[in-house]
Amino acid sequence: MNPLTKHPSFSGAEGPVVLVIMDGVGIGHGDPGDMVAKAATPHLDQLKANSLYTMLRAHGRSVGMPSDDDMGNSEVGHNAIGAGRVFDQGALLVQNAVRSGEMFQGETWQELTGSLGDNSLHLLGLLSDGNVHSHVDILASMLKQAHEQGIRKVRVHTLLDGRDVPPTSALIYIEALEKQLAEINDSGDFDYALASGGGRLYITMDRYNADWPMVERGWNVHVKGVGREFDSAKIAVETLRSETPGVIDQDLKEFVVVRDGKPVGPIVDGDSVILFNFRGDRAMEISRAFDEPELDTFDRGGVPDVKFAGIMQYDADLEIPKRFLVTPPAIDRPMGEYLASSGISQLAVSETQKYGHVTYFFNGNRSGKFDDSAEDYVEIKSDLLPFEQRPWMKGGEITDVILDSINNGKHDFIRVNYPNGDMVGHTGDLLAVEISVECVDLCVGRLKEAIDRTGGILIVTADHGNADEMFEVGKDGNLKLDASGNPKPKTSHTLNPVPCYIYDSTGKANLRLGGEQDLGISSLAATAMNCLGFVPPEDYDPSIVEVG
Repeated sequence: MNPLTKHPSFSGAEGPVVLVIMDGVGIGHGDPGDMVAKAATPHLDQLKANSLYTMLRAHGRSVGMPSDDDMGNSEVGHNAIGAGRVFDQGALLVQNAVRSGEMFQGETWQELTGSLGDNSLHLLGLLSDGNVHSHVDILASMLKQAHEQGIRKVRVHTLLDGRDVPPTSALIYIEALEKQLAEINDSGDFDYALASGGGRLYITMDRYNADWPMVERGWNVHVKGVGREFDSAKIAVETLRSETPGVIDQDLKEFVVVRDGKPVGPIVDGDSVILFNFRGDRAMEISRAFDEPELDTFDRGGVPDVKFAGIMQYDADLEIPKRFLVTPPAIDRPMGEYLASSGISQLAVSETQKYGHVTYFFNGNRSGKFDDSAEDYVEIKSDLLPFEQRPWMKGGEITDVILDSINNGKHDFIRVNYPNGDMVGHTGDLLAVEISVECVDLCVGRLKEAIDRTGGILIVTADHGNADEMFEVGKDGNLKLDASGNPKPKTSHTLNPVPCYIYDSTGKANLRLGGEQDLGISSLAATAMNCLGFVPPEDYDPSIVEVG
């Protein structure tokens, strides 16, 4: 790759350029559920008064989602920020492959479904229409296709959401699924059934090797059919909720559906398994459990001889998984690669929950570095505690690492993710969310002081909203109320824009907003390149600023 061209009138900041991604901190409407507005944020307020400020789009088509009704998420957000352009993402790619029939005509689908006989096709994934990790319409299409092909036995293993959708909405999706399964069974000699389930943050969907016992619990319930037994998923959810008042779907314990006293869907030799989650971060560990002959993270107790595929390949470099139904987006020439080829030293840092976002996703879904000698990646291990119990998370420790780099002049470009607004925002705990935002504000204040000392440039933004809208808001802009007249809680991402503060500590860059309006977060890459003293590639989305 050719290095970037130097900017004709600005040679770059004296100190480092620091890109801060405040995960889940959007711009809300100032209503009672807007914890970003409610939080005390003196450092961000000061930054807004003393820097360039604008709003950026971080959802829908601006990050490669199917429509502007789709919320953004951390994966597509960091893809867009790091790539400097917008690529069609998993949700859209899968949707198009299903609608065209391409997915079902492909070699992998045919391989997994072509010779099952009396064996079962297992469909595993998040039962949700949040369109972040999965969509129930995709599952419905797969069931319809299996039925039309005459596949006799299908088992569905459900992960309950309550995170990208309303917190206690699981039964809506379960009832719709059960209805479709019943209609198929009534059409002839078919045996389609819901076999197992549990909350997405209790089983299966761990990421970044943070909590492999989650995956083990999922393996035991999905594969072995070992877990608390119920006659139906509906009874399971109702019982688990009654036993733990206030529990939301993502935290529900695992369950197994039984028929005549036996689990209906253990995965056995000769079966086929499809993981229908299209987002990669929380799909890789369970994929490894099916694919890898040797796995030392937990005792699988014997691995059934099955054909396994993801609906997408979640990591092309590591080939996770080996089989997949839809080709993932090919993101070429991300920002990190350009900077590495241009002699720019880089630091990427976050805690475990978002470490992969400032590395793997930021780098265009690539594992590893572009230049080992010029790049440092630092992961701060996340606590294994409910996020609402420690809303500050590892903000202080992350900031310490960055300050050490700034003070030592070790890196030219630093990118960091503070997960607080997102991870705590998903809990629905208003006080904890407010504290999480205030923690991030404090961290930004510490960074600004270091930037002032070293003559750097600070760019502060977000990948999507979350903490800015903790109550459901109707299309009329008013809060949605429950039967008791109380605001309905919201734990999912928002469609709100995100802030962007660009602070030049010395003023030498002569920063000013560019002529383009209504930009998305994909414009941050070109912006950072400008601040580093480079001309962005011609096909990158336009910079937010003009320099020099």
